Amino acid sequence: MSDETEVKRVRGTGSRSVYETLRNEILALTLPPGQLLDEQTLAERFSMSRAPIREALIRLGADELVVTLLNRSTIVAPIEVATFPKYVEALDIAQRMNTRLAAELRTDEDLKAITKREKAFVAAVKTGNHLAMSEANKDFHMAIAHAGKNPYLANFYGKLLSQGQRMLHMHFEYLERTHEGYLLTDEHKEMVDAIRDKNVDLADELAHAHTRQFQSNFMSFMQENYTTDVPLGRKSAAE
Repeated sequence: MSDETEVKRVRGTGSRSVYETLRNEILALTLPPGQLLDEQTLAERFSMSRAPIREALIRLGADELVVTLLNRSTIVAPIEVATFPKYVEALDIAQRMNTRLAAELRTDEDLKAITKREKAFVAAVKTGNHLAMSEANKDFHMAIAHAGKNPYLANFYGKLLSQGQRMLHMHFEYLERTHEGYLLTDEHKEMVDAIRDKNVDLADELAHAHTRQFQSNFMSFMQENYTTDVPLGRKSAAE
């Protein structure tokens, strides 16, 4: 291996490490919406040059987790509460379509993969780690999407699930505080059962109810906890 190849490998590794660390902190809300991400400060934090930091921020931008402002500074992407109803509308359609297709087209191997992901989510819930839970939740729903055999719908659904992970984190907090427990585990099991039985209409109904439950709890969380300390979105010109 040449010295040049070794340098590229090390740089790539460094950038990936920064990306994964910042991504986890953004999804877990450790880095809150609107937080400034200064390249020099991050370079000092990770003890590396600004080049891998910049590469990591570019990747986070592609994930829509950070945004670059007109002054070229980078901040953690705001959570646009004003557009939440439109987000849920799109999520509902994608969730229902992918779940319907899974119930209709799933193979035995698909069912095994879905069941495995459902059990992984239950295990994540027991840890109480919200980031692990949101990642496991996405993996579960994407296993369903892959069983639907439509890569276009699956990719669209995956993007929506990724965009909603921070909101799901708040959703988990609401369930904890209201002592309702993690009802999602029961809902997931019911969806698996419908897919196993190839009950398309029931799978559709459960997927729709699943979205509405998320919508209701997230809005309740916002109504109870919205403060100026949490910049959930850009203020409109009227405010």
